[in-house]
Amino acid sequence: MTTIKSEIHPLTLAERFEAYVSRLSTRNNFWHRVCSLIWLPYAFRSGISMKSLGTDRFVAILPFRRINRNWYNAMAGAALLANSEVAGGMYLFSRCGGEYIVVCKKLSYNFLRPCVGPAVYHVVCKEELSQKIASGQEFNIDIELEILQQVAGIGASKEKRVGRCDATFHCAPKAMLKARRLARR
Repeated sequence: MTTIKSEIHPLTLAERFEAYVSRLSTRNNFWHRVCSLIWLPYAFRSGISMKSLGTDRFVAILPFRRINRNWYNAMAGAALLANSEVAGGMYLFSRCGGEYIVVCKKLSYNFLRPCVGPAVYHVVCKEELSQKIASGQEFNIDIELEILQQVAGIGASKEKRVGRCDATFHCAPKAMLKARRLARR
């Protein structure tokens, strides 16, 4: 199958604005926080921050705040699960770019122990993502997230694993979806 390019149909003003905001949101944590304040208010309130440590390493940190805790003073399971989707989606969004729509299809979380400190999400891509992006077609991709708890203390660089998450995301080029929408008319 051939790839559908956006040059076939010129982008509207709204589509150009969306592409600009998409690129801006992956630029740094400031713009990510501004965009999440508008479109993802719960992610904004949770305080999750993203950090890319290279092309294949991505880390998200969820601070241990009052809004993320449950009644027995541990990180709420819902906060750990929901922010797994945010961390995995932001990893794929930063790799695919603003030309793709990224949607979570399946999320499976295994709770191993309570998290009583900041949570660190290490994203590991199980498949070759760059080849799928280069094809220009829509695709499903499986990623794995290791969720660790930062241990506080002097010189403590050790982290305890508190959970593991397996997620399946669907990535589709916006140009392909626009062409389908126009073909239906």
